[in-house]
Amino acid sequence: MTILGIDIGSTKVCAIIAQKSDAGDTKILGVGVAKSQGLKKGIITNIDLASKSIKTAISEAKRAAGMQFERVVVSVSGSYVKSMDSGGIVNIPNRDIGIKEITRAMQVADYNAAIPQEHEKLHILPYNFIVDGQEFIEDPLGMNGSRLEVQAHIITAQRSSLINLKKAVKLAGIEIDNLALNSYASSIAVLGYDEKELGVVVIDLGGATCNMAVHIGNSIRYNDFLGIGSVNITNDLSMSLHTPPISAEETKIKYGSLKNISNELIKLPIIGDEHSTHEVSLEMVSKVIYARVEETLAILSNSLNKSGYKDKIGAGLVLTGGMTKLEGIRELAAAIFNMPVRIAKPKEMDGLFEILRDPGFSTAVGLVLYGGGSFTPYEIDSNKKLRYKNEIVEEGKNINTLLLDEDENGTFSPEDIMLEKNKKNLTEINKKPNAAAAFLKNLWRRLTQLF
Repeated sequence: MTILGIDIGSTKVCAIIAQKSDAGDTKILGVGVAKSQGLKKGIITNIDLASKSIKTAISEAKRAAGMQFERVVVSVSGSYVKSMDSGGIVNIPNRDIGIKEITRAMQVADYNAAIPQEHEKLHILPYNFIVDGQEFIEDPLGMNGSRLEVQAHIITAQRSSLINLKKAVKLAGIEIDNLALNSYASSIAVLGYDEKELGVVVIDLGGATCNMAVHIGNSIRYNDFLGIGSVNITNDLSMSLHTPPISAEETKIKYGSLKNISNELIKLPIIGDEHSTHEVSLEMVSKVIYARVEETLAILSNSLNKSGYKDKIGAGLVLTGGMTKLEGIRELAAAIFNMPVRIAKPKEMDGLFEILRDPGFSTAVGLVLYGGGSFTPYEIDSNKKLRYKNEIVEEGKNINTLLLDEDENGTFSPEDIMLEKNKKNLTEINKKPNAAAAFLKNLWRRLTQLF
């Protein structure tokens, strides 16, 4: 299977084509990068211009790969997103927990969630399964029990923004198969199993935005967004040093540091009179950069403190994204967050282009990994399909990754769940096994009549 991952960022659009082998390995075949147009702080502001950037990046990737793709996964900015936690409980009349029982529990959690108006669900990520009152079951599949409960983190995105995103991609000649939150994709590209088990914070410090995700166990527990990025540093330098933005960007890249303060003088063009120059000390450059980065990290640290999850972080903070290339940012982050900090690049894989061995491409690499089957053990994705990656045997075939439609294999559709008029009724049903069995039998009969 070949996958096209498209990371639509505020400063660049990156398209990656990768191939997943039957053995489960992912190989990068082609990459294309284009300067972003028609986007601001992760939001599409001009569909036509955004579409041109997307098309340029895809064309480069296709030319490098020399082949077409079968599945398309596109990133969604955290600026579109809201999230909440929800729970669902179902009875298991035959006491055998299969994939349809897990699906039903997740769908009930979905139904019970207070989804904001004009929002669509992007990811439903269970973080705790409870079987007959026993909490923190890693995987309930195949277990024996009479009652299954799930607690899930639900990520939603603004419907109008998603429609605009899909329009921009469609104008580039591409139909989207899946959407994935950019911080989720970045996490897939940079985190190890042990880090997720111990609890870890991932922050993608991008061009115009910062995206945070807290992983505890096998799922995201908290996510946040900040509309500040490395572009803000460039703007600060441009205003403080009275120099054009292009010159400010070059100065940031060449001299940007958070720890070595020098009195050396450099010459910069004057804004409005680029034929003239003036001298600026590197000490001033460092102070401007330091002030903006310190403020950004302090806001993110405050968000983590308010989340209530800081005490559950055992593996520390992982920073990725283009801003992490600033010298000294790891030490400053460690002091502000008061925890160990690691700067992360995308995981090594077959065919990884040199350009992709950079923290700024973590989201793009994560998208093709997500499309190829790297995700939390259970998830209902943006297509309302259940994804699970436990190796199972079905009709004599080994299946590593299965996409299960809501109405296949006896699972409940949202319309069926609407029959459980409110949570009170659901609780009463769960208290009465005979009533629950009759309720499920009736729904099964309706489904077989429909299909």
